[in-house]
Amino acid sequence: MKLYEKLADEITEAVRRGVFAAGERIPSVRQASQQHGVSIKTVLHAYALLENRGIVETRPQSGYFVREAAARSVALDEPQPGRLPAHQTQPVAAAVDVSRLVLSTLRSIRAHDAVPFGSPYPDPSLFPWRRINQYANAIARRQASWDLIDDLPPGNAELIRQIARRYAENGVPVDPGEIIITLGATEAINLSLQAVAKPGDTVAVESPTYYAMLHAIERLGMRAIEVATHPVQGIDVEALARVIAEQKIAACMVMPNFQNPLGFCMPDARKRQLVDLLAAHEIPVIENDVYQELYFGETRPSTLKNFDTKGLVLHCASFSKSLTASYRIGWALPGRYRAQVEKLKFLNTLTTPSVPQVAVADYLRQDGYDRHLRHVRKVYRQQASIMMAMVQRFFPAGTRMSTPQGGYVLWVELPERVDSMRLYQAALARSITVGPGMMFSTRNDFRHFIRLNYSYPWTAQTEAALKTLGELVTRMA
Repeated sequence: MKLYEKLADEITEAVRRGVFAAGERIPSVRQASQQHGVSIKTVLHAYALLENRGIVETRPQSGYFVREAAARSVALDEPQPGRLPAHQTQPVAAAVDVSRLVLSTLRSIRAHDAVPFGSPYPDPSLFPWRRINQYANAIARRQASWDLIDDLPPGNAELIRQIARRYAENGVPVDPGEIIITLGATEAINLSLQAVAKPGDTVAVESPTYYAMLHAIERLGMRAIEVATHPVQGIDVEALARVIAEQKIAACMVMPNFQNPLGFCMPDARKRQLVDLLAAHEIPVIENDVYQELYFGETRPSTLKNFDTKGLVLHCASFSKSLTASYRIGWALPGRYRAQVEKLKFLNTLTTPSVPQVAVADYLRQDGYDRHLRHVRKVYRQQASIMMAMVQRFFPAGTRMSTPQGGYVLWVELPERVDSMRLYQAALARSITVGPGMMFSTRNDFRHFIRLNYSYPWTAQTEAALKTLGELVTRMA
């Protein structure tokens, strides 16, 4: 990150936290230069960027001042927006039927050459897919066809070793013998759920939750019960305890790190509390950690697996969000359910193609995966900051948003009168896509929410599209 961008981000954060109030003058160019130990030219660049973001404005002969709109609190620091409505005192288990909505929405997004704010996929241009394809082509050339028979479960031994090594390097020692390679994290989640629950069972999920979790529940004929989820702290463990006390829960499914769509990272104390609660009731928990490598902080966060002493955590992840989406290489660490998951893998899809496994293993062994990840994290962190500032600038009063700590999606609460499905249709007519909030729940609690993807390059076109989106929201509000 360039010095002026860093300085602009620091001032933006200070405004967000209320250090600089609406209409208040920020330090002069000379003062900022002295305070931060940077050149006057750097400060001028930073202040120009802040003006462009709509955070500050210049007043002749007076200096730079915080804009009124920029000073509105836009972070979801209070629990209510991310929770079920206050009047809903008792969560109710419900049949799941979101697949048709999600499928039609994703088809529309894919079928239109539109600004991909609604895309669930990261920008592929950031991934080293050409390099991985080179490995795959080299493997196909050097090995005879009989050597390329797909690996039976648990999967390619070298890939399993490389995955275990990465966990060990990040302070999560795992047994390589526990790892099962899957067709992306989606298959890992489906196999894990199938291993711990049966049709008709009730599964506890976050609210809102990632729709792939709901798909798994729907596919297997189970019921979902949504548990209040704080936009910063994660699933409400006390609320979950009350649900467990009142009805039979077969399993729990959560995304503790950079949850989609809220973007939070559960604090370690909450993760431990969650694991301890479920362990006390012998309830397995499926942990979707697909965004594990996309953190904005200095170190990779802990997982529920770190606190698991009973083998009840079924940890699922993949390379689809951090390395390559086209090869769909995922894995599961199913704890005490390993044998069941391995058997189900064999019965469901038999194998995972061998060449992609070997190609990814070769890349992990020989290329700069960590260097690649540092670049991706930097880009996502910068673009998250830009999109948050632009939403704050272009959207009407009453708009609030999450504060992502990793990943590449932003959760936006619109004024209550705005219907996100109507907004989705109106935006699509203008070649702009959004993720309507109704995809992330079995209920109607998030009809005035949308999810935005900030992984794609920020250009004049994307800025104009977000401005148009803000105008649509303003009219609907």
